[in-house]
Amino acid sequence: MPARVLMPLPDTDFDTTEVAVPWKLLTEAGHQVTFATERAGTVPACDPLLLSGVLFGQLGAEPEPKQFYQALTRAPEFSNTLAWGDLDVSAFDALLLPGGHAPGMRQYLESATLQAKVVAFVKTGKPFAAICHGPLVLARAVDPATGRSVLHGRITACLPTYMERTAYWLTAWKLGRYYRTSPAYVEAEVRAAGAELRQGPFELLRRGTRDDDAPAYALVDGNYVSARWPGDAYLFTRRLLELLTPAA
Repeated sequence: MPARVLMPLPDTDFDTTEVAVPWKLLTEAGHQVTFATERAGTVPACDPLLLSGVLFGQLGAEPEPKQFYQALTRAPEFSNTLAWGDLDVSAFDALLLPGGHAPGMRQYLESATLQAKVVAFVKTGKPFAAICHGPLVLARAVDPATGRSVLHGRITACLPTYMERTAYWLTAWKLGRYYRTSPAYVEAEVRAAGAELRQGPFELLRRGTRDDDAPAYALVDGNYVSARWPGDAYLFTRRLLELLTPAA
């Protein structure tokens, strides 16, 4: 049976690859992706520098994910967004939290409304997934019943400090804090939430593709899938698809 996958987004600045690749692979597999923004009906937009190239035409999304994104912008579900506050999380079979590092991401990463919905979804026990900065939403989603983050005690990947720091050092002279979304590094916040972090193999340049998972890393902890950066997006989505496919 097709699954209904919820993907919350900020109005702007989400990562092109971490949204477009999961949307493409999930819909190819026959599943339905529902997008949600702070206000219903908002048509979101990815970080434009990831389409043109962050610095001297480099550090942006790869050609295939950019093609997927162009197709996504024409899909009806991308403009028919639901509001975070109106979500009935019980209506969905999975939750996917993408990342991004540009300033517009703060709307999504810092929303108490979204965090409350994430807590409610995680408590259903259904599959959920987060990539790159996405685990920050989980780290900040505190269950009032326990006073702890929903990531407490979970094994997770996220954007490693060495990746975040390297991108910042390479671009700060021109783009300032473009690669520093929050005062603390993503890895530090995830650790502080009580999660057990796994960084995966060291990688800075090579990205996984539809046909090659060799450079990619995705971690499965029970009903939770996580990954580090856009280079993991294909493998990350395939791991979520495995959770959505009942064993024969």
